[in-house]
Amino acid sequence: MLFGECTITFQDVAYQLGLPVDGRYVSGCLTDFHVYIEGGRQAWQWFHELPGVLPPANQIQKFVVNCTWFRETFGECPEGADEETVRRFARAYIMMLLGTQLFADKSGNRIHIRWLPFVARLEEMGGYSWGSAALAWLYRCMCRVANRHVVKLAGPLQLLQSWIFWRFPGFRPAGYDAFSWPLASRWSGYNLGISKKGPRFIWMPYSTPDVLQVVHPEVLEPRHMMLWWCVTSLIYFAVVEWHQVDRVLPQFSGLQHWHLHWETRADHVLRFDVVDDPGPSHEFLAWWHQHGKRFLSRELYLGDPRGIPIPVEGTQRGAGRVPDMDRVDDVPDRRRVERRARVGTRRSQRDWRWLDQAMEEGDEAGRDGGRRRGGRGRRRGAAPR
Repeated sequence: MLFGECTITFQDVAYQLGLPVDGRYVSGCLTDFHVYIEGGRQAWQWFHELPGVLPPANQIQKFVVNCTWFRETFGECPEGADEETVRRFARAYIMMLLGTQLFADKSGNRIHIRWLPFVARLEEMGGYSWGSAALAWLYRCMCRVANRHVVKLAGPLQLLQSWIFWRFPGFRPAGYDAFSWPLASRWSGYNLGISKKGPRFIWMPYSTPDVLQVVHPEVLEPRHMMLWWCVTSLIYFAVVEWHQVDRVLPQFSGLQHWHLHWETRADHVLRFDVVDDPGPSHEFLAWWHQHGKRFLSRELYLGDPRGIPIPVEGTQRGAGRVPDMDRVDDVPDRRRVERRARVGTRRSQRDWRWLDQAMEEGDEAGRDGGRRRGGRGRRRGAAPR
């Protein structure tokens, strides 16, 4: 921008969505669930045990389930339900929240079963850094949409929209003055319109007393706030992005002095241990040998070829004993194509006629079983008389 760089940080995720930014990173396996699921159970068997019902085949696309089926099946928890039923509905609701709000794709109507290992232990859901994972997915989606061939944006768009409205008052819609916690709920029910106002930017929109009155006290604890200023990696399964808060210090009442980074460059040289073998460790290789896929081909094509018996025709020697091959008429003969490509320097029609005749004779000899070794033929280069 004209006033400097700005971006969405941990602080915005904490205030806008109320998600924890501290905890374990969100990652895991996207395929071969039976290898990683407890007891070696198949993924859909585990799906049937957790939500309690399997979707029909027309609602499944490989590892994703249509969200319409989730809404129709788990739209409302029945009154007087026992604890196990409530837990099943809670798992389904969390999967819908993760698949359609925080980590939505472009369709917005598909839920991946990658969330099964997380909803299986509801008591441990709060121990993950869902805020950093959502921010990583938003960064990656915004990077993809910068491609001119991409026309839609995925990710936690309510976070992006609320961040714009809070930071750019010129784009803020009228009539949404009251707000509660989390701050992104302020714009619920808003339909996107076009604003003609200028892009004035508010560096610190969360420091007002009105915001501090509605913020959850846990968000302002030092153990959470200290992470707002950390430069670290954001992990969401295979997505890894960077939280470069050092580029937007004015959002935290800091001054952005880029020249100081260059003047103190000698103080920021990376220091690390140099080892003889920087390759993967033995522990990683043992894990990869057990769980990784070493070959891309199917097991059918990975058999030892030495175990296949050699046919009798393959043991015959000599050109005259080679079995005849079926001639495919619709496939051009590469010899004819290559030999025709090398006649660009011939000067006379006589040479052209000799080449065509020689090629036809060669084809006829091949169909008849080939010429015998040592047989007399026309000397190459001699033209017909």
